[in-house]
Amino acid sequence: MTIATLSSKGQITIPAEVRKDLHVDTGDRVEFVQIAPGRYEFVAATREVTELKGMFGPTKKIVSIEAMNAAIAQRGAAAR
Repeated sequence: MTIATLSSKGQITIPAEVRKDLHVDTGDRVEFVQIAPGRYEFVAATREVTELKGMFGPTKKIVSIEAMNAAIAQRGAAAR
């Protein structure tokens, strides 16, 4: 188990072993994701949004921006 100490300013130094394993470096972003009350997962947020393409399989239906806007407007009007 790797341990880090919290400073008086609320900062920690991520141990070199953990940085290497997560492939994070100076200036990279990380996320703290709550997985249960009082329990968080530390995740590197270094992926580009373009890497998410295709994550949910092939597109089943192509929808135009105009059709999306019309659907949003219709739902908004129905909610009133």
